[in-house]
Amino acid sequence: MIAKKKARPAKKSAVKSRAKAPSRPAKKPAKKPAKKPAKKPAASTKIPPLPAKQRPPKAVTRDYFLTMRAPRVGQYNPHKLSNPVWEWLVKHPELSAYGANAHFKGPSAMAVGPGFCNMRFGQTRTALPDGRVLLIGGEHEDYYDPDFYIYNDVIVLFPSGDVDVYCYPQDAFAPTDHHSATLVDGRVIIIGGLSYSDRRVPGKTLVYDLDLGSLAIAPVITDGDNPGWIFEHTAELSSDQKSITVRGGSVIAFVDGIERTIENDDEWTLELDSMRWTHSKHVEWPQWEVRRSDGRGHRLFLIESMAFMRDDRSAWGKSHFAELEKDFGGVPDFALYNARYAPPVAHEAVADGDEFPKVSRRVIEGVTVRYVEEHDAIRVVFEGALTDAVMELVVEDLRAKLAKLEGAECQSKRLR
Repeated sequence: MIAKKKARPAKKSAVKSRAKAPSRPAKKPAKKPAKKPAKKPAASTKIPPLPAKQRPPKAVTRDYFLTMRAPRVGQYNPHKLSNPVWEWLVKHPELSAYGANAHFKGPSAMAVGPGFCNMRFGQTRTALPDGRVLLIGGEHEDYYDPDFYIYNDVIVLFPSGDVDVYCYPQDAFAPTDHHSATLVDGRVIIIGGLSYSDRRVPGKTLVYDLDLGSLAIAPVITDGDNPGWIFEHTAELSSDQKSITVRGGSVIAFVDGIERTIENDDEWTLELDSMRWTHSKHVEWPQWEVRRSDGRGHRLFLIESMAFMRDDRSAWGKSHFAELEKDFGGVPDFALYNARYAPPVAHEAVADGDEFPKVSRRVIEGVTVRYVEEHDAIRVVFEGALTDAVMELVVEDLRAKLAKLEGAECQSKRLR
């Protein structure tokens, strides 16, 4: 929360003080022009100082920080770009690019671009036999934030506490997040990743070979039936270290010419000698998505917040609920919201877990149906065989309820 700057007490007028001095006769005060109404003080943008444990070492001066505040792309493979600024930030992954920049009163990222930091998600961490740890890639913030950046670097953490940072040309190693990194003998095999939207190629699976001796990275050409543009998956090395099995996560695909994210239920195996993929397990549970037709994200989280606040009778609670009501444009149908995942067929509810994105489960005819609340759509996954009529009834029920809750036209689409 941004604190408002407290108004300083007004200084006593020097003229008034002199007028009270006994050495001078009092004069009739001249008529002063009317003062303009004081402007309402603007909210302060002052950032609290960093805690002592997060503050930079003496070597990291403001000028040095401004020189090295931004991420870099390597000029060769690998390009060691270790420096005290990045070493400080690597050792403090809880410190955002915005926080570090604010500490030095640096220029806005909106004007000069994102800043370097190690507060990342989708970054892999691989422990090596010699005690080193490799941190690969990762993403900071999201596309709407001026500090949004997807890295294509390798950070080396040494047992001594030292840090090295290696950067790469993007044609050798593309920006990557939510990939997997598997240690195999003297190398790390990097598979998949989400990356920037304009770099995604549905039907293609990125594979890289990171050599632990030189830390050079080489793209690997594979063949066979690959998983496609997969991310947020797991990768398991076989006991004989000859293959890697990939499972879980999601895959980017085009459905009716539109890019969609499809949950991955299958397994693929990459043979490391031949670098050939095989589709080792077929599941392909039926999947639908339901979303607003106007392309806007749904407002289920806002409704959930309002449901949570409506019984808070404190002054703050009432005020906050009023703000949410204004944002929503009224009071939603809470009964309908609570019944959004209650299809008009016999079913059993399963207690919700603490998952992100939020997941609700219902069991129909022995088959688990998962409703996954993504930020812009609700995914409906049937973990088994139901008739098309039953599945369409479940999906249409959700579509109609979401349209009523949103006050907007909604559509459903079968993903597979």
